[in-house]
Amino acid sequence: MTMESTHISVRIARSSADVYAYASQPRNLPAWAAGLSKSVHEADGHWVSDAPMGRVTVAFAPANAFGVLDHDVTLPNGETVYNPVRVIPDGDHSEVIFTLRRRDGTSAEASRRDAEAVAADLERLKALLEGQGTR
Repeated sequence: MTMESTHISVRIARSSADVYAYASQPRNLPAWAAGLSKSVHEADGHWVSDAPMGRVTVAFAPANAFGVLDHDVTLPNGETVYNPVRVIPDGDHSEVIFTLRRRDGTSAEASRRDAEAVAADLERLKALLEGQGTR
């Protein structure tokens, strides 16, 4: 099965190392990823998040030097959604790229709303890391 992908990105005036260090910490999710986390805690070696769609588990790719922030989100119904995310260096700045994959049965309107939510989350991350938000 082929999935339709939408790439959503934001440029951040911080180094890719800084952005990766912050965004790769699950405890920071509630500060910038409202579409995924109202609160988060670790339980039995898993990160559990209270998300708009209910209680989910989030599993990030292992720490790496390549800026890979891929993560699996296991929904309340047991379905696991893979989310590819990259932090790419751009001189003293960086670009964060989130690939939103449209799942089977998702309408174009729902996919558009998901893309808007991801874009808002990335803008919140930018504001935090550029010092325009609260840390």
